[in-house]
This record gives sequence, C-alpha cells and structure tokens, in this order.
Amino acid sequence: MNIMDFNVKKLAADAGTFLSRAVQFTEEKLGQAEKTELDAHLENLLSKAECTKIWTEKIMKQTEVLLQPNPNARIEEFVYEKLDRKAPSRINNPELLGQYMIDAGTEFGPGTAYGNALIKCGETQKRIGTADRELIQTSALNFLTPLRNFIEGDYKTISKERKLLQNKRLDLDAAKTRLKKAKAAETRASQLNSARLEGDNIMVNFSYMLNFLHVKWLKIWAEEVTKSEQELRITQSEFDRQAEITRLLLEGISSTHAHHLRCLNDFVEAQMTYYAQCYQYMLDLQKQLGSFPSNYHCNNNQTSVAPMPSASSNVIGSSALTSTSGLVIVSPSNLVDLKECSGSRKARVLYDYDAANSSELSLLADEVITVFSVVGMDSDWLMGERGNQKGRVPITYLELLN
Repeated sequence: MNIMDFNVKKLAADAGTFLSRAVQFTEEKLGQAEKTELDAHLENLLSKAECTKIWTEKIMKQTEVLLQPNPNARIEEFVYEKLDRKAPSRINNPELLGQYMIDAGTEFGPGTAYGNALIKCGETQKRIGTADRELIQTSALNFLTPLRNFIEGDYKTISKERKLLQNKRLDLDAAKTRLKKAKAAETRASQLNSARLEGDNIMVNFSYMLNFLHVKWLKIWAEEVTKSEQELRITQSEFDRQAEITRLLLEGISSTHAHHLRCLNDFVEAQMTYYAQCYQYMLDLQKQLGSFPSNYHCNNNQTSVAPMPSASSNVIGSSALTSTSGLVIVSPSNLVDLKECSGSRKARVLYDYDAANSSELSLLADEVITVFSVVGMDSDWLMGERGNQKGRVPITYLELLN
C-alpha cells in the first residue's frame, strides 16, 4: 500500500512538473513569459554539434550509396545489422560480369580469338570485383563505422543532455515566474493592510470584510515567497550544473572532428589502393589484348589475305609495330628465314589464331608445330602440320626453332 501511495505521489509530481513546463513553453512562444538565454559560447557549441550531425549523416549515407549502389542490398544489410547477424555473401557486379565473360569464352572455345579474349577479360573483371569487395570492407570498418558510432552514440548522448538542459531551463523560468507573482502578491497585501477604513455604515463594514478576505488570500501568495525563492535557488543550481555537463560534452566535438579526419584519410587511402589495383589490372589486360595481331578481330572474315603486310612492301625485320592504342606488337626476328625455309622445320606459335576456313589451321600460343613451304603458295603463308591436322598458317604468328 505504501509503495502504491509513493507511485501515485511520484506520478502526480511528474504530471505537475510536465504541466508547469508546458505552460512555461507555451507562454514563451506567445511572448507572455521571459526566457533565460544560454550564453553565446554554449549556443555556438550547440550549433556546431547540430551542423556536425547533419553533415555526418549526409556523408555517411552517400558513402553507402557509393559503395553499394543497389538500394535493396543496402536495406538487406541494414536489416541484418539490426538483427546482429552476418549478411550472406553476394556476388558483386564486376564478378558477375567476369563470370559471364568466362562462361561465354568457354562456350565459344578458348582456342578462338574472341573466346580467349573473353576469358582474359572475365578473369580481370573478377579481380576487380575482389578489389571492390575489399574496398567496401575496409571503408565500412575504417570510415562508415566511426561515423555511425558518432550518430548513434555520442550525438544521442548530446541530444539527451541537451533535452535535459531545456527542461531545467523551463523549470528555472517557471520558478522565476512563480517568485515574481508571489512578490507581487506580497506587495499588494502590505498595501491593503496599511489602508485605513473610514465610516461606520454597513457598506464600510462589508467592504472591510471583503478586503480582509482578499488580504488573507494575498497573504497565502506572500507565504509562497520564501518557498519560491528556495525553489529558484534549487532550479538555478540544477540548470547551471546541467549547462556545465552539456558544455563539456559539446566541447568534445573538436576531438570528434580530429577522429573523423583520420578516418577520412583511411578512406582516401583505401580508394587510392582500389583504383591503383584496377588500373594495374586493366593495364595488364590491355597488354595481353594488345599482344594479339591487329587482324585478330576480323580473321574469321579473311580468305587468302595474310594477317600481316608482306615484307616486300614494308621492311619489318625485328622492328616493332606500334598500334593506334599505343601498344607495341613485335614481329618475328626470323621472318625472312621462315619465308625461305626449304623442307620441314619446327616452329613455335607466338599467338592464338582462329582459322578463317577449312584450308587453314587454328593455332594456340606457345605450341610447337611442323611447317614447310608449298610451291605456288602466297609468300606470307606456310603449310602447318600438327599430328593428323594440316592447313595454312600465317608466318607472322610463328617463330622458327633451331
């Protein structure tokens, strides 16, 4: 029973405090009550904290969009994070593209020009996908997590203390208002007590009784002066204490900025590593694709046209041919020996070659075949033999072995 009485009293006290704050807040908005202003330094700290919170949220959300453009995937990751469970690993876009390229290249045949190029591109895309995954993990750990910890941790604490400071200010201003009213009542009571009554008629006596009752009512307000002054001292002390706590928390924003600066440097370094890896992967891929002869892209449409220009029209020897993309294609140093060879010789294949028709022989890089010349054959071609397979092969794809 005592516990129930205590809970009822506490509930009534809390309701009275809430009502007092609501009345004070409403009167301030209507301009009917005075408001205690915070000092300029504290106001500046509050503005700085609010600005930090707003921009941190924007940067964090946009970074999440940058790292994971798929909104559905972001929602899924958010749900798993709130459930404190690890999100299932998913294949990213570069990895998916790379797998499609590899599957297509395998379907077309690794021995074909297009199929081999697709496989190489696919492998590079998968490496880029792995680098992209590492960027997301590193950025989430070193950049997004500290920002999220500030929003969900430090700033929530600041907001809580700021709200408490607002309540203490309302209590302080309400106490000031009550003290002001009590003092006004005390002044009016003293004036009525000092007033002298004249006449002895009934109206005078009735007026005296009304004044007496009025004075007794005003004295009740006067008795509140001491209580109001004590309440004001308590609320002023609580307000000052809460203002100091809030100020100390807000001054930590500068340390937060310094910490976020270090996190930003980590994010930039992660991006630099990622883009450097991607550049190197693509550079290697470009070199691999550039090592294919320029006619590689159209050799399926050729009939008897040689892949490279004849030596009679251009002096090639061991010089380098530079393509428009800036990649260098080196011709065999023994081109003349190949053209003038008599009898069968062994030759190493320099590049993959896809036969344009049934009279030609498809080649794979680094394999060794037997070659020999045939009377009347174009000077840029030799007859190649591999096991039971035989067909024409371009001499620019071969290196004669001793």
